[in-house]
Order: sequence, then structure tokens, then C-alpha cells
Amino acid sequence: MKTAVKEPEKVRIWDVFDRIAPRYDLLNRLLSGGIDQIWRSKAARYLPEESPFVLLDMATGTADLLITFLKKSPFITHAIGMDMSRKLLEIGQKKIDQSGFSKKTSLVHGDALKMPFPDAHVDVISISFGIRNFSDLDTAFREIKRVLKSKGRLIILEFSIPQNRWIKPIYLFYFRVILPVIGSLISGDKSAYKYLNQSVETFPFGDAFCEICRAHGFTVKAIPLTFGIATIYSAQKC
Repeated sequence: MKTAVKEPEKVRIWDVFDRIAPRYDLLNRLLSGGIDQIWRSKAARYLPEESPFVLLDMATGTADLLITFLKKSPFITHAIGMDMSRKLLEIGQKKIDQSGFSKKTSLVHGDALKMPFPDAHVDVISISFGIRNFSDLDTAFREIKRVLKSKGRLIILEFSIPQNRWIKPIYLFYFRVILPVIGSLISGDKSAYKYLNQSVETFPFGDAFCEICRAHGFTVKAIPLTFGIATIYSAQKC
């Protein structure tokens, strides 16, 4: 019997992230067993390798993906991280300062649905574990396409649901039962990790998400990771 999953409220999700910001990185490492760092390194394989480029990391959080990309690619001339959570950005800035990349990095408080950048401003846009939180996916894609240069690249790393009949029930039990308990105990915020499970289960993934990308003018391929627990979407503006 399929369990119904209620569509989560997304409008004020940055308030949730502000509340759990001090333990955000710890929980990411703990709840994923550190594999989220491996996924980010794999996403870096889809960065351009031919010429210098400007990167925008949307929903950058504490700048994990941004820092990973800066470490992996010598072609990034400037990296911009944008997020709606000011508390996560504060932590991200400290991490960037410690990493030695502060001279070619800037963090911006901004909304994915109305980005504070001119048209054709960046060569690459990346999003890790954030696109499912956008309250209006169509508007977000229009903004992404507007800010990207011609033939610009879009790299999305997001959770998905494994389809293997043995892995899927174990994964869902962990996501629905174990993860919310551990997350709420450590963060002190029960709603944050209940939201995580709901947002993942209601968000389109795999072929369904690829169709959304194509409908907004991108060529795209999906690369499943770790039995399909996460997926990299490597896309290019047509």
C-alpha cells in the first residue's frame, strides 16, 4: 500500500534553515554518512574544462558545493553563491575565508524567483539539494535561463527515490522514520527534517525532471548516484 505524502510548505523554508544553521553541516555529514561530499565531487566532473568561466551557485547554503567546485576547477574566474538564508550565508562566508577563495568569491542574499543579476551574467549555474525548495519551479527556470549566457551550463544535484525493489523500502524507512528523529534530536527542530522527507518524496526526479528541463529550453542528461538516492542533472541552455 502506497503511503500518501503531503505536499510540504515551501514559501518560508529559509526560516527553517536559519533556525538549524549552527548544526546544518554536522547533520548533513551525519545523516548522509559523508556521502554527500562524494556526490559534490562527482558533480564537479560536469564543469566546463575548456576555458575560464563565471559560476553562480544557487541555494548555496553554507557554500559546500561552491567550495568543492573551486577546489576542483582552475577555470573558475569568479564564483557567486546565492541563498535566502542569511544564517547559512554567514557560515558559508567563514568557510570561504578559511578555504582561501575569498578573493574570487562573493555571497549574495537573493531569491531564485527574482535573481539580482542582469541577463546573460554567468556561464554556469549549479544547485545542490535546493531546487526542490523553490516555491515556483517554472519561474525559477525562467530566471535560470535569463541569467545564463548562450549555451550556458546548468548542473543540478538533487535527492531522488531509488527504484530497486530491495533498496527502495529501506531508503524510505530511513527517510520517513529514522532521519526525522535523528535530525530533530540534534537540531532541536522537528519540522525541518519532517519537511526534508516530504519535499524529496513529492519532487519529480529522473525522466520526469529531465522533461521539465527540456520544456524550459535545456538539453539534459541524468546521472543516478548510489542506487538512485541522488541524481546529477547535467544540462545546457539551447
